[in-house]
Amino acid sequence: MAHFCLLCGTPLEVKLIEGRDREFCPACGWINYEHLKVSAGCRVEKNGQLLLVKRRNPPFKETWHLPSGYVEGDEEPAAAAVRETREETGLDVSAGRLVGAYYYDDDERGNGVVLFYDAMILSGQLGVSDETLEVRFFAPAELNALPLAGMSAAHSIRDWLAEQKNV
Repeated sequence: MAHFCLLCGTPLEVKLIEGRDREFCPACGWINYEHLKVSAGCRVEKNGQLLLVKRRNPPFKETWHLPSGYVEGDEEPAAAAVRETREETGLDVSAGRLVGAYYYDDDERGNGVVLFYDAMILSGQLGVSDETLEVRFFAPAELNALPLAGMSAAHSIRDWLAEQKNV
């Protein structure tokens, strides 16, 4: 598939730049540096249980993850985490401390990093959305049997479980 320069429209070529094969424009010199996708979400806990959503859509359809999604270009990550939690669960939350940043390379849409914040429920009614099939709180003992939505889900939930053992 041909790629074109974002500045002048010339077809891009590939050459070794800074130790990596990179697309560049032979006309104006623009270099295409690939970027990670940035996502954010909330870790919502209630009575020792963790809130998860069952994904309605691919990728990872019918698997579980913390409520999360892409950060818009003009959005603070914590605000995106709050927005995504509301969109996916119906709950209005307040994002607290950043609890983890998780790299993933198993998403067909591209590699990325997801940032998770501890969050407190402010209001709202727990329910499904256009993006979720099911939304519910899970006790720690229930989490190991769930099909999880990729490596970021597995690592973030594993870290939450480790924290529960230390409480």
